[in-house]
Amino acid sequence: IGEDGDSHFERQMAATPESPGAAQAQLSTGNRGSNACCFCWCCCCSCSCLTVRNQEEERARRTSHELQAEGIPNCEESPAPTLEEVNAWAQSFDKLMLTPAGRNAFREFLRTEFSEENMLFWMACEELKQESNKSVIEEKARLIYEDYISILSPKEVSLDSRVREVINRNMLEPSQHTFDDAQLQIYTLMHRDSYPRFMNSAIYKDLLQSLSEKSIEA
Repeated sequence: IGEDGDSHFERQMAATPESPGAAQAQLSTGNRGSNACCFCWCCCCSCSCLTVRNQEEERARRTSHELQAEGIPNCEESPAPTLEEVNAWAQSFDKLMLTPAGRNAFREFLRTEFSEENMLFWMACEELKQESNKSVIEEKARLIYEDYISILSPKEVSLDSRVREVINRNMLEPSQHTFDDAQLQIYTLMHRDSYPRFMNSAIYKDLLQSLSEKSIEA
């Protein structure tokens, strides 16, 4: 994010701390401003002022476009769970979240409760932690903010005011750990609220019964 983008974002945070959606509009404006060519906007693609930094920012924009174009898959790729794995999910929430198959089953349940955004946010934070490129980190952080933190988003997750303030400060200089506090809060919410209901749901019980029957037949 360019210097102009930073100053706009800081002024926006100071003026309207409870308007993250507006802050993101300023953040996006800052991104566009930082890509301005030294000659004119109409010849940016071919002018001689393009640098390594421009190429890095272009990669971040391309990543953003690809993420939006691809959409969100309904589940992660994973082999079918074994009876042993499914039984282990009942032992702890951590064991459920440890495997793609467990997360897929839990996501299916959350979808029935219209709270899948909690898992999607948690997964997006995990993906952000794997990034090392500064431009990509900034772009992914912006997308996470717009998708799950902004009060204007239909996928907004439930966070307390303290965590939101931490995020707003962190967004001035985004990193892999910008959303750590929020991710932990959502993880705890899923553990305490959704996990017990999942264990008593038809989704879990039917899967367990199906695998048990197959085990007996074998």
